Amino acid sequence: MHAVRLHAFGPAENLVYERTEDPVPGPGQVRIAVAAAGVHLLDTVLREGEAGPFPAPAGLPTVPGREVAGTVESVGEGTDPGLLGRRVVAHLGMAPGGYAELAVTEADRLHEIPEKLDAAAAVAMIGTGRTTLGILGFTPLGPDSVVVVTAAAGGIGTLIVQYAKNAGATVIALAGGPAKVARATENGAGLALDYTRPDWPLRAREYLDAAGLRATVVYDSVGGTTARAAVGLLGPGG
Repeated sequence: MHAVRLHAFGPAENLVYERTEDPVPGPGQVRIAVAAAGVHLLDTVLREGEAGPFPAPAGLPTVPGREVAGTVESVGEGTDPGLLGRRVVAHLGMAPGGYAELAVTEADRLHEIPEKLDAAAAVAMIGTGRTTLGILGFTPLGPDSVVVVTAAAGGIGTLIVQYAKNAGATVIALAGGPAKVARATENGAGLALDYTRPDWPLRAREYLDAAGLRATVVYDSVGGTTARAAVGLLGPGG
């Protein structure tokens, strides 16, 4: 098979597209014909050899990539043969192997991809989507919720805006720059503001005052003065 391999930790230029041996699924494992592989922020950190609080990077050479979507084309011993031919997405954990035509993982890591979802969207959801669900689990949202989301055009922010909108909540989205503000609006925000403009807190307050509302939840991944101003929009008990 062909794969993108890393022979030395460092910049993206160290990634090399080359031939390597096909991986063999072991007991309880499957082999996936990869249609899409995720490039997560953590993947870039591991590529540079700077694991930080995470497990140490794999030995070299290695095939990076921890998120894949595709079709099960082989199964290991004791694995359900009914999985063959299924479109699946999987998070490989801290095991590398995703930047390749074929990837091996445990069968219990598989999630079947719905018919209307393509592989690229599925692989995006298996990483960022899982994180977003964990965040949303802290606070139930509904029609009475008034939600403020910073970094609203990023991976997690985009999903929170969409989820909150679908839950019937009022959504104020904060993003950096006109293009990202437009994206947040397209995703369902009732009000989308550029948090690089100094007047955004005033505009958000005017929007809430006009509706007789106060924010009930703030989802922040920016910090600093933006986070402080967003928290200032909360009502009692928020």
